[in-house]
Amino acid sequence: MDSLALGLLTAFWLGILTSISPCPLATNIAAISYMTRSVARTRTVILSGVTYSLGRMVTYVLVAALILQSVFSIPSASYFLQKYMNKALGPLLILVGMVLLGLMSFGGSGSGVGERIARRAGTRGVWGAGILGIVFALSFCPVSAALFFGSLIPLSLKHSSPVALPAAYGVGTGLPVLVFAFVIAFGTKQVALLFDRLSQAERLFRLVTGGVFVAVGIYLTLTQVFHLGA
Repeated sequence: MDSLALGLLTAFWLGILTSISPCPLATNIAAISYMTRSVARTRTVILSGVTYSLGRMVTYVLVAALILQSVFSIPSASYFLQKYMNKALGPLLILVGMVLLGLMSFGGSGSGVGERIARRAGTRGVWGAGILGIVFALSFCPVSAALFFGSLIPLSLKHSSPVALPAAYGVGTGLPVLVFAFVIAFGTKQVALLFDRLSQAERLFRLVTGGVFVAVGIYLTLTQVFHLGA
């Protein structure tokens, strides 16, 4: 597997992990519930989930692309990052891994969006779901912020990919949301069970990913910063 393919796969996985992290997972379920609480038609429920997912996905892609394009448009910054990104990536992965493992934390729940906004969006039907997806995507939680700014952005910089990797990340964030939309459409009684199972799986996925990040970060730091075993 080549380097870019591995980067795309990593970005996709980071998107999935972001979407099933506790804070984004809770907001995803709450948002879809608001969108569908008075809707009996299965088609409308699914369309609301799709529109909400697209809102989140496009927002993540645009934010990442804007940051990366801004960096690439400044020759001195681009040169500096190309020269030193390999050295910085190791320590960054260690820090993000420690956050995922619960060894580090920083304040703020990241919710930032009240029920009033969700209710107002809910009255606007399918398009309101898209608006709510955009708003919730911009409300970064500690874990999602670490994954997005601490992992996706450096990874995209390393591969000089302002669109492809963020797009893979966006697709990853949308998949679990679509699953919940289908579950709500065809059987709301299964939502609580799916939520519990995803919550349990998220902890395992987060710990495994955190461990891998720390291990890879230590390896990159030893080889790129201290030149051991190079």
